[in-house]
Amino acid sequence: MSHALHPQLGNGRLVITLGDPVKRAHRNLTPRLRKLNAGPWPFCVAVLALSVGAQAAEVPDLSGIYDVSTLTPLRRPQKFGERLILSDEEAEAIARAEALLIAKREASDANRTAPPAGGNVGSYNRFWFDRGKGAFKIDGKWRTSIITDPVNGRHPPLTGEAKARATARAKLSRPNSANAWWVTEGIDPGPFDDPEMRSLTERCLMGFGSVAGPPMLPVGYNNLKRIVQTKAYVLIYVEMIHDARIIRMDSEHAPSDIRNWLGDSVGHWEGETLVIDTTNFNDTPALANASRNLHVIERLTRIDDDTLLYQFTVDDPTVWTKPWSGEYPWPSTESRIYEYACHEANYSFGGILRGARLLEREAHEQAGQNEPK
Repeated sequence: MSHALHPQLGNGRLVITLGDPVKRAHRNLTPRLRKLNAGPWPFCVAVLALSVGAQAAEVPDLSGIYDVSTLTPLRRPQKFGERLILSDEEAEAIARAEALLIAKREASDANRTAPPAGGNVGSYNRFWFDRGKGAFKIDGKWRTSIITDPVNGRHPPLTGEAKARATARAKLSRPNSANAWWVTEGIDPGPFDDPEMRSLTERCLMGFGSVAGPPMLPVGYNNLKRIVQTKAYVLIYVEMIHDARIIRMDSEHAPSDIRNWLGDSVGHWEGETLVIDTTNFNDTPALANASRNLHVIERLTRIDDDTLLYQFTVDDPTVWTKPWSGEYPWPSTESRIYEYACHEANYSFGGILRGARLLEREAHEQAGQNEPK
């Protein structure tokens, strides 16, 4: 049988003739060509289509842009207990509540009063937020949470070691109270003594939440992911902070002394599923509470022409008492990913540090002490 592709350019559009294709290759190739063929660059489209087509005959094509925003939470609300499925009415109520919140905060109030001293200044409106318009479905059923194991849809308990680390972090991370509490409590060094003591998110080095992961989770905005796929590599480009995960196919992990924020990812195919194995994290992975011992297995499977199913399992025995797993769909989108203009040492960062110095001065004056040189 001939599985060849016969491309021709006509009237500024790409025409592909499939010579007796196998069903799987045709299913994977067709939606990708449909999107590419609408572009104004037929020569580039021809090159991309041939590359995709050559690969599609071997493995599924996961390339594309996906919008993973969803109102389904990572952790299941306790009121649902071990219930995995939402009713239609419950799902409609979630979507309706979000729509009302957006409508209420759609316009900026130029005449609003200042917040109380030390209070959160908040946001002007909901313009920049994009949490999604509703919950997600898998197999036609609404879900109560992304986490599926444990059966209560919530994280397993923390280990004693992890609880101690969380307590230590909490001492240096508190709501703004308009005073230098670290001075009055004798905490030295203080949380604002060194810009590198601030979080990676605050420094614009990584997105907030586990947006680039792994595992890759939805957050309050900038939820687009772009997959670029070749035989040797799969790249997952993340809208927030423009992180790029480069997954080496059929490769070994880097030596254990080479550590990264996003870990070291290697991939292989199990049938029509891309399996990604990630280890070698440094001491500050994106996933909350996780440590350098984090090990994540991710699985990406095309479930229809426009949707991927993303599944993951997290294992960090120094943090959680057992592994935990979750899943949610990645719907494709016609949106594009643009520059994310957040960079280290942006103007707000100087304001954070200068504000801390002023609060420290006030604390020393109130205590009748001279400010340390």
